[in-house]
Amino acid sequence: MTRMLGAIALLLSLVTPALAAAPVSQTFTAPIEKVWSVTEAVLKQLGWDIEKSDRTIGWITTESRTVEGEDYGVYAKGTRHRLVIRLKAAGTQGTMVEVERSVFKRERILWIDKDEPLNVSDQTVEKALLVAIGKAL
Repeated sequence: MTRMLGAIALLLSLVTPALAAAPVSQTFTAPIEKVWSVTEAVLKQLGWDIEKSDRTIGWITTESRTVEGEDYGVYAKGTRHRLVIRLKAAGTQGTMVEVERSVFKRERILWIDKDEPLNVSDQTVEKALLVAIGKAL
C-alpha cells in the first residue's frame, strides 16, 4: 500500500505543471492608453520582442529569450523565459500593470522544441520592468 501511494505521488508530481511565482503588479496614475504605449516601448528598449498583444483584453506576451544555454537553429539546449503583461484600468486615471514571468528548459532537435517548466522565485526581471515603465511615464 505504501509503495502504491508513493507511486501515485510520483506520478502526480510528473503530471502537475510547475507553478510560476505570483505575478508582480503596480498601479500607475496614467490612462491605460498611455501606459500601453509606454509598456510596448519599454519592452522593445529592453530587448523583448512582442509575440502577441490584444488591447481589448489588455494582454501582451513576449517572445521567449535565452537565459543561458546554446541555440544553433536546429539544435538548442538551455533555459529560456517569457513575460506576460496584463494591463487593467484602475479608476478613471489609473492603470494596473501585472507582470508574470515563466521560465522553462528548452531542448530543440531538428526544429522540434521540448519545453519543461521550471519553478522560480526570483522576480527581479518583473520588478525591473515595472520600474522602467514608471520612469518612462
